[in-house]
Amino acid sequence: MSFGGQVSNLFPTAQTSREDSDESQMAMRQQRSSPPSANDDEGLVGSILRFWQRSYAADYVVYNIAYAVFLPLALILLWAVLFRPPFHKAHVTVLGLAISVVLTTFLTDVVKNAVGRPRPDLIARCKPKEGTPEHKLVNIEVCTETDHHILHDGWRSFPSGHSSLAFSGLGFLALFFAGQMHVFRPRTDLARVLLALAPIIGAALIAISRLEDYRHDVYDVTVGSVLGMLIAYFSYKRYYPGLESSKCDTPYPSRAEQVAGSSKLKDEEARLDTQRDWSNDSMDDEAERLPLRDTRRRGESDPRR
Repeated sequence: MSFGGQVSNLFPTAQTSREDSDESQMAMRQQRSSPPSANDDEGLVGSILRFWQRSYAADYVVYNIAYAVFLPLALILLWAVLFRPPFHKAHVTVLGLAISVVLTTFLTDVVKNAVGRPRPDLIARCKPKEGTPEHKLVNIEVCTETDHHILHDGWRSFPSGHSSLAFSGLGFLALFFAGQMHVFRPRTDLARVLLALAPIIGAALIAISRLEDYRHDVYDVTVGSVLGMLIAYFSYKRYYPGLESSKCDTPYPSRAEQVAGSSKLKDEEARLDTQRDWSNDSMDDEAERLPLRDTRRRGESDPRR
């Protein structure tokens, strides 16, 4: 039996999931593999198109960013429109979401390129040519796949980018909901807790889908999910107090507010010092008069005199 036949028997799930996903991604592959036109070779538009064709941006934007980034951002903006919070509160909330997503994406790509762990469907991506030895170590030269993106992405399994990005965006949204609704206060309504958990459930479903599509194993998904949630918590804590705090729905004051508050505190302290000095002067004057009065009164009331 040839190596290709053995692959088809050993990895039926990989080939089935691969065929299903190839139909939905055929247009994207053709656009990526086709060379840019002459009009696209110059200017900013051409640079953006070339980046789109040669990078992994299409996989993240089409299938994950819509749920992990745009959906939390839309809900936060809707909350800002409905409840009209202070500008500083809305600003740090959107900024925290952006930092969580960007930092997670950066760290995930760094680890992916550094580790280079093969995906479970690597053989299906490779499409080894006929006559490939069955029990011999081979290299990438036996692969017949001509799409550079599909082939080289097969060595970017650890950690799962979809899982980390999903938990960085939806995890931050869950922390924000939990803080605004005080879910950790005693006897909190169950509806508030479920609403705060809804983004976490959505992120978990995105992570589980990577296992169903045979793109990652359980270790890739687990590490990616933990990485995204940790960065989301780090980004949230930079601007909001802990969820157990009684003021967890109020962000930390800005630097301008801190400076203004410090100036007011100094003015208040100066005013209190002035009042204290005035009171001390009044007490000293009163003390200077009291002994004379006391002596005169004691002299008048003493019967021996």
